[in-house]
Amino acid sequence: MSTTIISSSSIGDPVVVPSQSASSRCPYLYPNGKRCSLPGLPAHSGFCLGHSQTIAPTVFPVNVQDDSEDLTAELLPELSQFNTGVDINKFLARLLKLVTEGAISPRRASVLAYIANQLLHPPRRRP
Repeated sequence: MSTTIISSSSIGDPVVVPSQSASSRCPYLYPNGKRCSLPGLPAHSGFCLGHSQTIAPTVFPVNVQDDSEDLTAELLPELSQFNTGVDINKFLARLLKLVTEGAISPRRASVLAYIANQLLHPPRRRP
């Protein structure tokens, strides 16, 4: 039988973990009757971040942008074709302005920028 001796210097100091009182926990109740064990956040009415959005989404509104809005007039006022890099550069500058103003979602802007990049670098034809 072998014994292992652990010196007191190899063991770290104990970490004190504050116990969560019932009032500091998220008050969300699951269908099975159990309470969420995550800490509640005062900024979210006492709910954890995940449950604050499911319980009261109107309390914390999310800015949803309409990605189907026609932005042709803002993005392409005088450009009819993207023949040169200058045309694409002007398009990207207008796109940047619309994103910073919040008129277009970053997701839609990234798709449009990707398409513009593809126009700059067309695929090569193989012989």
